[in-house]
Amino acid sequence: MYSKKLDIRWADLDPNFHVLHSKYYDFGAYCRMAFLTEQGLTSALMQQYHFGPIIFREECFFKREISFGEEISISLAVKSHSADYSRWSMEHEITKGGIVAATINIDGAWIDTIKRKLTVPPPEVIHIFDSAPRSAAFTITDK
Repeated sequence: MYSKKLDIRWADLDPNFHVLHSKYYDFGAYCRMAFLTEQGLTSALMQQYHFGPIIFREECFFKREISFGEEISISLAVKSHSADYSRWSMEHEITKGGIVAATINIDGAWIDTIKRKLTVPPPEVIHIFDSAPRSAAFTITDK
């Protein structure tokens, strides 16, 4: 399993003194990009090959409030990818004290940043996805 720890900051809170709903999505994006960068898929590499990730769908299921000063962990698992790795789905669990506070599901793809069309990633990305943690229900899809 891959996970990152974060401390909740004052700036993460909403007027009800718990984490603002949109921050959960930021936490998920941080975890995904931290994983990809640590595996060698840096923004420089994406610029060199003229591709990057795009998100089609992102949803969060909120289960527990998270408050100022709490430490959370955000995990990442690949739920599925297409046979050519052009499309993919991931899930995140946000936990506090070992209890699931939220789950995030995303569907995404790779885009050619010059042609502005979906693309198959270079071999470096395929290697990273093959080494990524997988969910218990992992599948390879047709599209």
